[in-house]
Amino acid sequence: MNTKYIDLISQTFDFPQEEFTLNDNKLSFHDIDLMDLVEQYGAPLKFTYLPQISNNIKRAKKWFANAIEKNDYKGTYSYCYCTKSSHFKHVLNEALKNDIHIETSSAFDIDIVENLKAEGKITDETFVISNGFKRAQYVTNIARLINGGQKNCIPIIDNYEEIELLSEEVKGNYNIGIRIASEEEPKFEFYTSRLGIGYKNIVPFYNKQIKDNDKVKLKMLHFFINTGIRDNAYYWNELQKCLKVYTSLKKVCPTLDSLNIGGGFPIKNSLAFDFDYEYMIDEIINQIKLTCAEEGVDVPNIFTEFGSFTVGESGGAIYEVLYQKQQNDREKWNMINSSFITTLPDTWAINKRFIMLAVNRWDQGYERVLLGGLTCDSDDYYNSEQHMNAIYLPKYNKEKPLYIGFFNTGAYQESIGGFGGLQHCLIPSPKHILIDRDEDGNITTKLFSEQQKSEDLLKILGYAK
Repeated sequence: MNTKYIDLISQTFDFPQEEFTLNDNKLSFHDIDLMDLVEQYGAPLKFTYLPQISNNIKRAKKWFANAIEKNDYKGTYSYCYCTKSSHFKHVLNEALKNDIHIETSSAFDIDIVENLKAEGKITDETFVISNGFKRAQYVTNIARLINGGQKNCIPIIDNYEEIELLSEEVKGNYNIGIRIASEEEPKFEFYTSRLGIGYKNIVPFYNKQIKDNDKVKLKMLHFFINTGIRDNAYYWNELQKCLKVYTSLKKVCPTLDSLNIGGGFPIKNSLAFDFDYEYMIDEIINQIKLTCAEEGVDVPNIFTEFGSFTVGESGGAIYEVLYQKQQNDREKWNMINSSFITTLPDTWAINKRFIMLAVNRWDQGYERVLLGGLTCDSDDYYNSEQHMNAIYLPKYNKEKPLYIGFFNTGAYQESIGGFGGLQHCLIPSPKHILIDRDEDGNITTKLFSEQQKSEDLLKILGYAK
């Protein structure tokens, strides 16, 4: 009978996969023996596999290059990394190995850009696309960056007052973009995004504040929808409305030459994940070209701002199952030695789904379980109620420790969870490991941060100095 955990996974999914393989009944992730990682560093732990950041950037750049060639598209393509997905230096250092550009979201982002620039990681030629609602410090920092020679810094105008505020602090002329306030999905509680300027108002806004303003030059139109890039009627309809705005604006604004289609590529969240990236990119390029041809305007240069796609698939977390609680006839709770609220806040805050697999004991029988965290909060769990599939794991055995892994967790978790700060119920943040490869392709590991200690939390709380 096929009653082992490996049988369940093999029958349910196409397994093994490129990044997930099995060796002696233990899971490997990109050829990293995860049990070796646990034996060296212990659990719970979080890790970042740095080469996957470069891998995904290269994949996207190749897909766009192929689509541009196939469609004989006359514009260029620029890949920007959306820093809010993960601001860590090791992430930016890896991403910037690949001739990319930067998208910022707030004032302190500019300090990071200046730090990278001082280290020679970026140059005056690097595009710095500055999004977000701009408070005084953000305006000041953007102006300082432009005044310091960052000629390709393009603040994306989010409201009607930002041009005036920027012009007061920027010395000389500068380039800008405008963000379109896209319409939300029908199921949303409101109709139009709070970000940007409405479709119908963009050309009048240009005519009123930009057309006769010698200090600013409009170069970019910015388009993004919250659902991301999906092959559905909603996305294609919003893209067409965006392109109508672009062509209308281009006819009255000859300096406009770039279209930023934002981010939103999905990342793998299950072993059954299937998304045709190449088709989507090819069709986007084709739609842009067709619309521009119909309206008699030149095609724009294309920019993207991939954040989760850049860094998401590099991250993972490993926990040990501490104990099993049989709460009633049907529900068995496997208690992990950490907290989902602390380490994977997306799982309870917005019902985010990640790939979850056992790390060891794949040759054992399996059972259906619920997963619970250590806090005394009823939301600290991960189970089939929140996610599409029931959770099955090797049967709990007090004498045989079971480790489980969550994968492709590299985007947003640390910033949402408040890395280095207070955690719910004072559950400590786990240690964080950086995984890389040397010039010969051998795996190397490095401890980035230790698990939080009580002294760290007591200091934040004012009990210690």
